[in-house]
Amino acid sequence: MTSTCPIEARKGALEVLTMLRDAGYETYFAGGCVRDRLLSAAPTEYDIATAAKPEEIRNIFPNAKSVGEAFGVMLVRNNEFMYDVATFRSDGEYKDHRHPTNVTFTDAKHDAQRRDFTINGLFEDPVEEDIIDFVGGKDDLHARIIRAIGDPHQRLADDHLRMLRAVRFAANFSFSIETETADAIREHASQLSGISKERIGGELRRMLTHQNRGVAVWELQYLGLDVPILGEQSILTAPTRVGRLPASSDFPTALAAWIIDRHSSEGDVQTIANLWRTQLLLSNHEFSALQEILTLHTALATWETLGVAKKKRLASAPRFPSTLAILQAEDRPMFVFVKQAIAKLFKTGLAPDPLLNGDDLIAIGVPPTSALGTILDAVYDAQLEGGICSKEDAISLAKVIADDILSDNDR
Repeated sequence: MTSTCPIEARKGALEVLTMLRDAGYETYFAGGCVRDRLLSAAPTEYDIATAAKPEEIRNIFPNAKSVGEAFGVMLVRNNEFMYDVATFRSDGEYKDHRHPTNVTFTDAKHDAQRRDFTINGLFEDPVEEDIIDFVGGKDDLHARIIRAIGDPHQRLADDHLRMLRAVRFAANFSFSIETETADAIREHASQLSGISKERIGGELRRMLTHQNRGVAVWELQYLGLDVPILGEQSILTAPTRVGRLPASSDFPTALAAWIIDRHSSEGDVQTIANLWRTQLLLSNHEFSALQEILTLHTALATWETLGVAKKKRLASAPRFPSTLAILQAEDRPMFVFVKQAIAKLFKTGLAPDPLLNGDDLIAIGVPPTSALGTILDAVYDAQLEGGICSKEDAISLAKVIADDILSDNDR
């Protein structure tokens, strides 16, 4: 359950926990909310683990909804908040590397031992203000370590996506991945290709929109996970641009920076972008933004040779700020030069409203053909360069350009 108010989220979760306990069932807060509290964060999501079975949960909360009753997971509403309430369980064999074929309802200790990493295997008793730790999670939190619970090979074989979760947790919390867990990830990395692109893409988006995205990318490459994710050979090039992006940078910006980090020497980054689109199932919006950033980045390499109109067109493009952020991350003198040039361009209007439109051209006798766009572009370039500043000047120039184009067509 997600809430924007940590205090209200915890209050609601405590009420649910209390009702379960009052009915006689051992119940704790579980997983990420416990981890985050111990890291001095304020959780906005609370999972509740209990000895109550699904039908017993429903007896206490008649409006509870099943979101995985076979696995003992129910969704309970408390006021405006929703909480996952899950029965303590141990998992059977994982045949699809995502879901166990069967589960056995059990106790808190066995429930902790089925989870992915020690830092996520903790329970909290909020009444006694006590942490219940069956897996060494508190020590690993203190040591800032991501460690699989039990046999790392088995934990990763259960759900291969856990390899990406390990990287995300390590990057987000500035932790290190314990040696045996890291070795198991390298050994199982190729098996990530069996996970759906949607699930992989979801994890990657969470990594690349976090301020520690540079650490995440380095870990992905270091552990060989870039191969199944991107469908490329492993590359250990330092993700310098990715790591230096502003914290608020979005997913397409981070992707563009990663492509340039990996492939800038190859030139044809657009071809790589097309490959990544398929591999990562990018949305049309994401791919369009990625293409624009890469196109602008290439164009900026020739900035000094461009005319005023071309510079203004580039600088007024929606994704120019993203491109400028990548240029800044490259720590090149070109960034300062371009930024100073843009400040000067702003003084004369970076993207003013065009003085003419297609109706204006038709009104002066220009036929409605493809020439309209060519004429409008030429007139707007003159406007951007400061050569014309009134509609009358624009019409006069348009007539001259139209005469030249139409006369060329008559030859």
